[in-house]
Amino acid sequence: MSKKNQDKLLIFSLGGVGEIGKNMYCVQYGNDIVVVDSGLKFPEEDMLGVDIVIPDITYLTENRDKVRGILITHGHEDHIGGLPYVLKSLNVPVYGTKLTLGLIEVKLKEAGLLGETKRVLIHPDSVVQLGSIRASFFRTNHSIPDSVGICLDTPEGTVVITGDFKFDHTPVNGQYADLHRMAEIGSRGVLALLSDSTNAERPGFTPSERKVGQELEDIFRKSRQRVVVATFASNVHRIQQVINAAMATRRKLTVIGRSMVNVVSIASELGYLHIPEGMLVEPEDVGKLPADRVVILCTGSQGEPMSALSRMARSAHKKVDILPGDTVIISATPIPGNERFVGRTIDELFRLGANVIYGPTASSTVHVSGHGSQEELKLMLNLMKPKYFIPVHGEYRMLRQHALLAESVGIEKDRIFLLDIGDTVEIQNGAARKGNKVPSGSVLIDGLGVGDVGNIVLRDRKLLSQDGILVVVVTLSKQDGTILSGPDIISRGFVYVRESEGLMEEATRIVTQTLNKLTNDNVNEWASLKTNVKDVLGRYLYEQTRRRPMILPIIMEV
Repeated sequence: MSKKNQDKLLIFSLGGVGEIGKNMYCVQYGNDIVVVDSGLKFPEEDMLGVDIVIPDITYLTENRDKVRGILITHGHEDHIGGLPYVLKSLNVPVYGTKLTLGLIEVKLKEAGLLGETKRVLIHPDSVVQLGSIRASFFRTNHSIPDSVGICLDTPEGTVVITGDFKFDHTPVNGQYADLHRMAEIGSRGVLALLSDSTNAERPGFTPSERKVGQELEDIFRKSRQRVVVATFASNVHRIQQVINAAMATRRKLTVIGRSMVNVVSIASELGYLHIPEGMLVEPEDVGKLPADRVVILCTGSQGEPMSALSRMARSAHKKVDILPGDTVIISATPIPGNERFVGRTIDELFRLGANVIYGPTASSTVHVSGHGSQEELKLMLNLMKPKYFIPVHGEYRMLRQHALLAESVGIEKDRIFLLDIGDTVEIQNGAARKGNKVPSGSVLIDGLGVGDVGNIVLRDRKLLSQDGILVVVVTLSKQDGTILSGPDIISRGFVYVRESEGLMEEATRIVTQTLNKLTNDNVNEWASLKTNVKDVLGRYLYEQTRRRPMILPIIMEV
């Protein structure tokens, strides 16, 4: 790298802007790159068959000798879920707080990477030197304990990445946001602030998590039968409040769902959850207890088809059924795109005779967000007083709204950068401008395949799901190119063959005629034969059915 480039500071995002999820932010000064977070997001509806989506880290793998480490703000999936995939091609140290590392270690163990990944425990007072960049931390509130914001001191100035945050003045676990540290960072001078935009459209303040605890206890007292609470497995504060409410109403607790069981065991082992002795019971023992003495804590607040709550709603769970009169609390708001799944689960629960308390219909507060609303975002801006502002962690409209909030607290419009993934902000001698784009995008994970499903495969899947497939099998003579057997046409998902014999016979006749004509014209290249068969057959089928199935000609020579 030339000297000219070396004294430039680059800030860019490989995920988490213009979208919810797969957060990954990078700060580069000269030959040192520091990565903050490495998340995943769940597939959109048109990503047929895809399990999860992670950031494209081409730029980082091309510059792997410059990557000094990955700093993690907190243990949510949209910040740590991509690590097992990223670390396979980028073996660098991972820095995180105690609970965050505990959750990461489970993932690395499953991926067989625990032994070869260097993990460094940090706490809010830690200072880490990463080449020419010095990282320090400050405590924030979020819906998971041990959340931190990150302060990166570079030779060009200080870059602050808030991570996910709200200002909860009565936190459940007594971990207060460190306003003093934030103000101190602000008074030293912040060159650029990257701040959470999730609730930038929501006026006012986000209520305290403690409010949910009071409501849960109230519902538990009024319920004459079992209570089922579905929430995010990683919302440790919420889980603690369910435990507290169960204790106050003398109910036993059972935990269902793999991720929920994992988090409860890790968080209690590390001292973040306090479960009274004798409170936990096995799911199979729930039926033996009086109905008004049981709380079931489970996954499925997003209506995921294979989650514990969805299986109970379909009466397909091996160990627990929903009985008429049970109370089901959905203690979460649907992630954009999941509303339909959640609605379906709620319908099924009502059919089983359950009393369902959820979202907008709930007279009580059974869920509060882990992200700050507009007044809290303004407070963060006023504490940090940045020279330049980059809203992150949100869809474009949220970033735009956050930019307007920044203007309202006095940050000049030309000092606010709205980025897409891959866009860079270049800062040199205190002056910032948009720089060149770096390679970026999404890598789709399907089963064990990482990145082997791309736009072409998705397009094929979409075609197959809409109009089906026709396979045309023909055997030709090597000597003179005449048809020895076939054409045989096999249809899947296009038409029911027994009721469309006329159509299939005509299709077979058209293929035979086309092949004979091409043979007579001395066309014997396979590519030409296949293309002609596809074109002629596609045209005929569209005229007859107004559908465009995928046509696969298979030609063999004997």
